[in-house]
Amino acid sequence: QVHLEESGGGSVQAGGSLRISCKVSGFSDSNYCMGWFRQSPGHKRERVVAIDSDDNTNFADSVKGRFTISRDNAKNTLYLQMNNLKLEDTAMYYCAADRPADLCLTPGDEYNYWGQGTQVTVSE
Repeated sequence: QVHLEESGGGSVQAGGSLRISCKVSGFSDSNYCMGWFRQSPGHKRERVVAIDSDDNTNFADSVKGRFTISRDNAKNTLYLQMNNLKLEDTAMYYCAADRPADLCLTPGDEYNYWGQGTQVTVSE
């Protein structure tokens, strides 16, 4: 059974950094599409970044140059490093896994598995 668990969220001042993690279990290998999403109250869920099995990525314009994504296949963990955080980055962040490979880097949220989320709060 596939399970995704996010961690590492918290509160940080604007301009600061935070790294959140997504521990994945239940897959037989690491060849699957993953993504980070975020949602704040009153706003639609937004995809922050997608990463395919070749580690190609597609970042949202709002985070380009500030966020990076990486994965440690030995630890079955996906990371999102967030630098120069802004107030508008405040949201619940979710990781998602397993979307058709040919769709991975295209817009959309048709993932089969989702984590419960980790809250990121950026203050002045």
